[in-house]
Amino acid sequence: MANLRTKGIVAALSSAVFLGMAPVLGRRAILLGAAPLTVVAIRTLLAALLLLLIIAIFKRQYLYIYPAGLLGCLLAGWINGLGSLFYYSALGRIDAGVGQLLYSLYPLFVAFWLFLDKHPPSRLTILRLGLTIPAVYLLTQAGQTAIDPIGVIQMLIGAALYALHLPINQRVLFDMPAPTVTVYTLLAMSAVVAPVLFFAPINVVPPNFDVWWPIMGLTLVTFLSRLTLFLGVKHIGGMQTAILGLGEVLITIVMAQVWLGETMSAWQWLGTLLLCLSLVLIGAEKPPPKKKSPGGWLSWLSHPSISSDLPWNPYE
Repeated sequence: MANLRTKGIVAALSSAVFLGMAPVLGRRAILLGAAPLTVVAIRTLLAALLLLLIIAIFKRQYLYIYPAGLLGCLLAGWINGLGSLFYYSALGRIDAGVGQLLYSLYPLFVAFWLFLDKHPPSRLTILRLGLTIPAVYLLTQAGQTAIDPIGVIQMLIGAALYALHLPINQRVLFDMPAPTVTVYTLLAMSAVVAPVLFFAPINVVPPNFDVWWPIMGLTLVTFLSRLTLFLGVKHIGGMQTAILGLGEVLITIVMAQVWLGETMSAWQWLGTLLLCLSLVLIGAEKPPPKKKSPGGWLSWLSHPSISSDLPWNPYE
């Protein structure tokens, strides 16, 4: 058990490093002339095909998935795919560092989805929300230049959708190995983003060879981050993975300033500190109490509430 937990912690930390590099590489590709939606479409398709090819050659047993598990992966992939379109559209409008700080609010959106599912927020969650509001204001309004409000809204929508897909994938990971969940989730994401390449010819990547280096790097970190993310969720749970994954914010801020030349004002740094404090307090959050009343819009994800006619057990 201890070895599995250690494995989960290492996977979660590795995921944070890879996820922290993603917005920097994506922003770099956009600055070199690639359209944002083209970037997300190419990196998702290539990452999904790469993982599918590796599994088909070396670990074909991971291609097995039971019907209800497949449904969960498809739903999570569709949601996350839509969120990634908002995310990379936002990167076309705002800096990678500020964008990733806004995106790191997804644990608060997890609390929001749980609230809708009849899990009332704790006092600590309300305190964290109180820290987040001025932090977001300072990040978006106190910079040296005005930040595109549409980009801010797009990034927050992306964070909300990312938060929504986590509990769905966590449910499927109870029964299925991480590579299986990863490949089917990525394939579902590809189905959402692929039409960008076929139905929006304006988004074709310009004939600039330099732009392919960050896109290929983005593909690689996407492949590795998804695999390590789900491996971490499987062994230490979604919330603990999210806590360890907060290191991705620091990775993004440092790399964005070193590689992209981004800067932040003193007030934005204050907003960053407030936001980081809010995120660190996640570690003090207690698991949500058992609901006093049955139901809730996410109740179908709970094992006891699922019909026995559905083969949730992979051996049925």
